[in-house]
Amino acid sequence: MEVTLETIIGDIIDQDPETEEIFLDCGMHCVSCPVSRMENVEEACIVHGVDADELVEKLNAYFNAKKPEKEEN
Repeated sequence: MEVTLETIIGDIIDQDPETEEIFLDCGMHCVSCPVSRMENVEEACIVHGVDADELVEKLNAYFNAKKPEKEEN
């Protein structure tokens, strides 16, 4: 999954529930809030006073680390 500022919080959590820890570590306890189903990363970060670009970077690093390495033929 590639996370952008426009990605919906609920979609990220649906993709991988373990990402809740990343949100919680940033002080965003909105992961179980119904608004997370319609609020994107940028909007949520504004509300919670979190650096949106930093959060996107952390989430993408998390997802990239979980990608299986391509096999060499």
